Amino acid sequence: MVEEKVILVNEKDEQIGLMPKLEAHEKAMLHRAFSVFVLNNNGELMLQQRAAHKYHSPMLWTNTCCSHQRDGESNIEAGKRRLYEEMGFVCELKEVFSFIYKAPFDNGLTEHELDHVMVGAYEEAPQINKEEVNAFKWMTLEAVKNDIDRQPEIYTEWFKIIFEKFYSHLQEATV
Repeated sequence: MVEEKVILVNEKDEQIGLMPKLEAHEKAMLHRAFSVFVLNNNGELMLQQRAAHKYHSPMLWTNTCCSHQRDGESNIEAGKRRLYEEMGFVCELKEVFSFIYKAPFDNGLTEHELDHVMVGAYEEAPQINKEEVNAFKWMTLEAVKNDIDRQPEIYTEWFKIIFEKFYSHLQEATV
């Protein structure tokens, strides 16, 4: 199996190289990533619980899917690919904003990403890939916000950052 590489970028999102994913997280190198938020007509967000064997943030709740773009792949192409790989469906996606964050983990790895946030709409239950996702649920944005306040330890770091900093953007996406 070929080791997945991430796209190293500068703060302007210009590609400066490639690096194996684990090495980039060990060295806290800034790299390109994406987070997909899928909402339904009721204004509910589809959350996923990460699989138990993930090398960081296992069993934590997070946005619908997230990952890293491949070399030569657009943000939207990457989002659709990973949405299908993790959740078993594809929908139209729209990029709404991007931001840089850095989050160290207890296991010595660090997420240092320029994260492209995309939104989409879907009404059905996903066909989750059990290798990637343990469970899913639909929640209103307000319920998610309140739950993060009550029990932040059950959510991924990047998800909490997106909610804290960009809640209003996500609310606008539901309109």
